[in-house]
This record gives sequence, C-alpha cells and structure tokens, in this order.
Amino acid sequence: MHTPINVGVVGLGRLGALYARHFATRLPGARLHAVSDVRADSTAKIAREFAVACADTDYRRILEDPDLDAVIVMTPTKLHAEVVVAAAAAGKAIFCEKPLSLDLDEALAMKAAVTSAGVFFQLGFMRRFDRAYVAAMRRIRAGDIGRPIVFKSSSRDQFPPPIDYLNPVNSGGLFIDMGIHDFDLARWFMGEVATVHSCGAAVADPRIAEVGDVDNAFTTLRFESGAIGMVSLSRNGIYGYAIHTEIVGTEGTLQIGYDRETALLTMTKDRISHDTVPGFLERFDQAYLSQLEDFVENLRSGRPAPVTCDDGIAAQRIALAATRSLHSGATESVS
Repeated sequence: MHTPINVGVVGLGRLGALYARHFATRLPGARLHAVSDVRADSTAKIAREFAVACADTDYRRILEDPDLDAVIVMTPTKLHAEVVVAAAAAGKAIFCEKPLSLDLDEALAMKAAVTSAGVFFQLGFMRRFDRAYVAAMRRIRAGDIGRPIVFKSSSRDQFPPPIDYLNPVNSGGLFIDMGIHDFDLARWFMGEVATVHSCGAAVADPRIAEVGDVDNAFTTLRFESGAIGMVSLSRNGIYGYAIHTEIVGTEGTLQIGYDRETALLTMTKDRISHDTVPGFLERFDQAYLSQLEDFVENLRSGRPAPVTCDDGIAAQRIALAATRSLHSGATESVS
C-alpha cells in the first residue's frame, strides 16, 4: 500500500482553502501536511482545523520541510512564478492553478525551472476534468460528430469581481483571467490556433475602462486546421454563472453546459421557472476534485501530467494575442 503523499497548499483564498479541505478529507492518496498564506489568521485557521504538521505565513519555510512531497500553488497569479520556481528548486512536485502567469517571459522561465529541476508539474485547467467536457472529448475521438469544424464557447460571470482585482496589473485582463479557460478548451478540442481578432468594451460598468480593461468581449479564432471559432466573455451575466461550449462537426454537433442548477421546474399560471447556476464552485466542484485526484494518482503511479507548462504557455499566447487585437483592432497572429 502506498504511503500518502504529503501536500502543502500555498495560498488559502476561497479556492485554496477548498483544495486544502479536499486534501485533508477527500483524497485518501494524499495528506494535507502544510499550509501557507500571507494572512496569519487564514493560515492558523486551516492549520487548526486539520491539524497540519507545518504552517507558516512564509511559503519558503514550508518548502524546507524534507517531509513535504508536493506543493499546490493557489496564490494570486502574479505570484505563481515566484512560488513555482522556488518549489522546483526545492525538488517538490507542483500543481499550479491557472493561468500559468500574467507574463509570457515569466511563464517560459517557469517551464525552464521545472524542466531543469526535473520535477513533476501539472497545471489546473479544471474544465478538462468536468464530466461533460470529458464525455464530449470522448465523442470527438470516437468520430461521432465527424471532423470538428466550428468551436463556440461562452463564459459569463454573474457579477464582476472587485475593480482592484480587474486591473490588468493584478488579473491580466479579461482574456487572461477569464478567457484562458475557453482558449485552452479551443486548443484541446480543435488543435492549435493560428490567428485571433477581438472586440470589446466596458459597456456595463465604465469603471472597468478606467483601470484599462473591458467587461464584455468577443474573439474570433482561426485554427491551423482551417476550422473557425468564437469565444464570448462577459463579466455581467446577471442571471447566473453560465458556461457553454458548442463543437460543430461535419456529421453532428456537441453542446456542453447548462443553466438550471436543480432539476426542478416551478410551473404556475403564465410562468415556468427554474433556478440558475450560482457560481464557479457549484458548477465545477466535481471537476476541481477530479483534477486533484488525477494529480495524486499521477504522482503515485508515475504517469505524465495531462496538462503541462506547454499547455499553459499556448493558452497564454492566445489570450495575449486576443488582448493585442482588442487594442489594435487588427487580426493578430498567435505565434
């Protein structure tokens, strides 16, 4: 029987705290061994709740622990590179939440550090682990819809995050922070993207323009295969959290996504209604857990990572090209 993998979570925000809880309670192949967050109260709270062996506000100190096997990087994106490079130098296996980085040179440096150290690295594009997306990929590989020729993806947040977060200095902007999932799916389902063309504006909240970003945007994609695609992004879905993808093939179409969270319709005079998906944790709870299960099993079995630095860099190149196109008004090459 394998000894559980000792895992440390760095960054205990909403998703980081959830991951810590998963490692402590839902992943028998792993053990929550260490936690770190710059906020002492967050670190202490998780440490007490799960009786972790090592807790510190400075992640560098938990990396010094010889019993620590793997690091889960859940910090703000602008700190990913710093933590990943340090974890690689310490010889720890790494899981890093998307996106890889806000800066392409930084992302390439992360890949170089991981490669040089020879450590295991897996990137967190959780939609690849959602049951519906996995089933869609299975259908495509089986040839059920023929050759995929059109990709359409729509992501809508119910409400925008705080203005400070939306500043591209912190978030990377709409295309990197939010669209990166759709661009990763585009590559996964359809192959490499050759060119993109974007348009967008801060049409719902002018304050977003003041920090240099947009709240609604479209990006058209032309794939190297000749296929075409479109990604629609919105910070103000209002009615709920809405994630939808459609892949049109020469012999059929796949539609992924839903708007009704609970399998209940309320039918009254002149009205039929249902609830909506409240947020990303509810929509992708299973996918978040599944990707962590996959990470643990990959380490225990010596399997290669299904999502790598190269995948993160490729999606980032698309997002950066989409951002350039937004400002230039021209079609931009991804390469």
